[in-house]
Amino acid sequence: MTVDTERFRFRAVVEQLSNDGDVETVDDPTPLSAIAERLEGNPKGTWFRNAGPDGHELAGNIMGSRRRLAKSIGVGESDLIFEFTNRLRTPIDPVEVNSINAPVQQVVRGENEADLTDLPVHLQHGDDGAPYISATLDFSVDPGGRTNVGMRRLMLRGRQEAGIDLNAPSDLRAIYGGAHGDGDRLPVAFAVGFHPADAIAALSMTPPVDELALMGAARGAPVPVVKCVTNDLRVPADAEYIIEGYLDADGWAEPEGPYGEYVGYYGRLKQNPVFRLTAITHREDALFQTATIGGRNMANTDTAQLCALRTEQAIWTALETAVREPVAVYCPAATGGMYNVRIALNQRVPGEARNAIAAAFGSTADTKHVFVVDSDIDIFNDDQMEWALATRFQSHRDLVTGQNFRAVPLDPSLQGERAGSKAGFDLTRPFGQGGSQEWKIPDPPEFHQAPKSSVEEALKAGPKYFRELMDATGSDDGREIVRELEKFYGAGRLNRLDDGRYSLD
Repeated sequence: MTVDTERFRFRAVVEQLSNDGDVETVDDPTPLSAIAERLEGNPKGTWFRNAGPDGHELAGNIMGSRRRLAKSIGVGESDLIFEFTNRLRTPIDPVEVNSINAPVQQVVRGENEADLTDLPVHLQHGDDGAPYISATLDFSVDPGGRTNVGMRRLMLRGRQEAGIDLNAPSDLRAIYGGAHGDGDRLPVAFAVGFHPADAIAALSMTPPVDELALMGAARGAPVPVVKCVTNDLRVPADAEYIIEGYLDADGWAEPEGPYGEYVGYYGRLKQNPVFRLTAITHREDALFQTATIGGRNMANTDTAQLCALRTEQAIWTALETAVREPVAVYCPAATGGMYNVRIALNQRVPGEARNAIAAAFGSTADTKHVFVVDSDIDIFNDDQMEWALATRFQSHRDLVTGQNFRAVPLDPSLQGERAGSKAGFDLTRPFGQGGSQEWKIPDPPEFHQAPKSSVEEALKAGPKYFRELMDATGSDDGREIVRELEKFYGAGRLNRLDDGRYSLD
């Protein structure tokens, strides 16, 4: 079986987006100290062709927009969540290749020469504890023999040591906890330079499955994998870099951080395990990847966009059983891609808006605020959402609150508590009244040709809105109709129905 190791490589994505104008290219020499400022708040991805004193190629913020994520898999933005939700339902097993056919092992640097400080790793935020490798997919094996794939950063501690954050609940934390409890170190490998579909798979919320097969589902094709050179883990053979090593057996023993987190604030200094390097392998023309995470412009960061898709996928799956006709789900990336969620639905029976709120509450620990609207509201439009909140919501009646929900500790509003509160906002119209005039949205008049008649003839045929009188008389002005109606007013013959239509006695 011939395996394509170029179709899903990171460089191919960057080149495609660059050709489309979604990624800017910087050819001039760029010191690593200037990378973060260039990426902060940048609505485009950036491809540095000559980064640091060694002239590495480095690309950042590639996944920092919904448009770029959608383009990377060839769908429109509005179809992105539905496409991935459907794909993730059908895992595709990986295909193993040997090292000769694995581009990521074209260059192999073993334990004696592998050096994390040879990589173009830059300081991302002013108070970070050290430069971080921020765009990684981590690979480990759980006790059941399944490959687990996650996404976390590495803080450089030296040439062959790095800190890793395992404070928050995660599969890797649980796997490492078991190994640590047995006094064992845990083999782990990190891919740097990967297709956006791989990242979405790594962050998705699905039942337990070998997550290499989940990556295949997200790609829509088997992932070519190769055995690491210093352990038995299987990793993507088409990645740009693989960093191999292990988490030592000492447990949560060393300080890691602080770091500008994906919630938009600094994470504090924490005690965490230490990653120890055993090898670095990479392509001959490897393109290093960095991810934007914290900062003042959360909507333009890689992690917020990826987290938004993860949140939407989890909530959409929950809605499919909670309500009869969900229409759309959107998690604004400016909230870190987690905390605020918008849901549009067609209510088929009373109470479905509350069902949707309850389903969203239970779908993820991160979701705090849920806004539910009817399908006439575009949930991707901030102005329409503000209008719905202003005109369809009464707090004494339409606010749903709860407390003591599981929460993610990074949320600073918790102020150290382990459980948090959630709020749902029912912004739907009263059930069954969507068609009434007081809930009808005013749109510009649409005129239709009709057999031409006089105002009197039109009204004798039945009550008419003013627009319908213009249609009936063939008017493209309207003022002459006002003059005709004036006569009927004066004669006492003109009536107005409750809905505003004119009628004649």
